[in-house]
Amino acid sequence: MESAERTAKPKKNGPFEMTSLEKADPPSGTEGKNWYKYVINQGPNEIVGYRQGSLRAVTQAVQDIIVNLNQRRSGKPGRVHLTPSSRKRK
Repeated sequence: MESAERTAKPKKNGPFEMTSLEKADPPSGTEGKNWYKYVINQGPNEIVGYRQGSLRAVTQAVQDIIVNLNQRRSGKPGRVHLTPSSRKRK
């Protein structure tokens, strides 16, 4: 059986990070096996979610969520604000 309990202390204003991942009973209204409960923190913000799958698959899925949250928080890289030039072309 896979070990699933992980816990970390969140940083005050740092990036989003997973602070807990543990095996869980299925959320109400769902069925199946291999459910995990995860907690993502960023300062005072907390996101609690449930995901079904292997420990490896759930860990990867939560890490993907965290990457996306941190990208949204810091702005999208590579965006350029274009403005039309005032010169007329002939």
